[in-house]
Amino acid sequence: MSEKIVYTCFCTDVIHEGHLNIIKKCKELGKVIVGVLCDSEMIRYNRFPLKSVDERIEMIKAIPDVSEVIVQNHVMYDEIFEQLHPDYIVHGDNWGSSAMATIKNNILELAAKNGAELVEVAYTYNENTQKIDRQNREKLAMPELRRGRLRKLISMVPIVKTLEVHSGITGLIAEKTVVANGEHIDQFEVMWISSLCDSTAKGKPDIELVDMTSRFRTIDDVMEVTTKPIIFDGDTGGLTEHFVYTVRSLERMGVSAVIIEDKKGLKKNSLFGTEVEQTQATIEEFSAKIAAGKRAQLTDDFMIIARIESLILEQGMEDALARAKAFVAAGADGIMIHSRKKDPSEIVEFCDKFREFDKETPIVVVPTSFNTITEDELASHGVNIVIYANQLTRAAFPAMKKTAEDILKYHRAYEVDSTLLPIKEIISLIDEL
Repeated sequence: MSEKIVYTCFCTDVIHEGHLNIIKKCKELGKVIVGVLCDSEMIRYNRFPLKSVDERIEMIKAIPDVSEVIVQNHVMYDEIFEQLHPDYIVHGDNWGSSAMATIKNNILELAAKNGAELVEVAYTYNENTQKIDRQNREKLAMPELRRGRLRKLISMVPIVKTLEVHSGITGLIAEKTVVANGEHIDQFEVMWISSLCDSTAKGKPDIELVDMTSRFRTIDDVMEVTTKPIIFDGDTGGLTEHFVYTVRSLERMGVSAVIIEDKKGLKKNSLFGTEVEQTQATIEEFSAKIAAGKRAQLTDDFMIIARIESLILEQGMEDALARAKAFVAAGADGIMIHSRKKDPSEIVEFCDKFREFDKETPIVVVPTSFNTITEDELASHGVNIVIYANQLTRAAFPAMKKTAEDILKYHRAYEVDSTLLPIKEIISLIDEL
């Protein structure tokens, strides 16, 4: 009889005793084939890899008893069964989350159809493995590693999903929320720190009243407890002489990108459009600001993204496209196009026309008003980054307001308790060293 085929998949940058225990079990069952989960699936299912696919392959090839190493291109196992026809799938018994349960169900269904067996190995979680996990998490949080991750993500995933955060705890929500939907597993890859939500959290108007020192403190709070890249809302960028210092500060902190809008004077939120007086900078003025920022930055990792307000201010498509061309020529690393309309057609038109003359420069959109369009549809028109810019703030406010009203109404907290998340679940998001 031919030797049984035993398959296991690793999504790790470091081999520790837990992985070796799995290999040992695999060897007892037959020929050991190990899969390395590809980068794009690592990002969707687990976390950003510290090592390249090739480096992880070589790392696993060095383990005794491993006969073959392959790349697993999907977190689900359908292709593995088609390609290898394994007799055994060996996996740790860490199936606690909904995402992991989805993977287990996929394996069990395929194993039943193909006469295979899932073998579970007790998950190794001791002081040594905890230390390794903690060290890897800390490496991902390091400024020099975090800063360049946005550029890498743009090249690795169809569209980069970005969620607004305005505090350490909202940062943890963006960091740790993973959803399994059918056989798809998704999470946010990047965090957005906006002036609107940062100002609102401080009870201040969104008119660039909250100074950069205060806003940098929000970045610090988020960075201290998370590992994902950050895009920072730089409003207008302020005076060019001030903007160059902002670029240096953000770059040093490990922020991946700043987005600045082509307006000048007292900043008013774009969602007001022409209802309030807003002045767009000339193409020459804003191009000079972008160029100065690019001259000031010290690394190739950091991105300056130009936000075009022409559609918001009803200046027309041709003006928006002319600005996009000029701002890219001035050195902008990306173009953000915005609209107040609920119909996404003008955003789609801009993206299609921009892609006719520029195939490479990343496009960023914020589908707050035009929220019926899906990520797949945006990606099909050349969009690289989607930002969900204020949904967490808007979700929290009505819930807190209703709770405060009900406590006043009933003169006790009993009636609101059923609508509240247990504090134990909230603090479970917070990692202890």
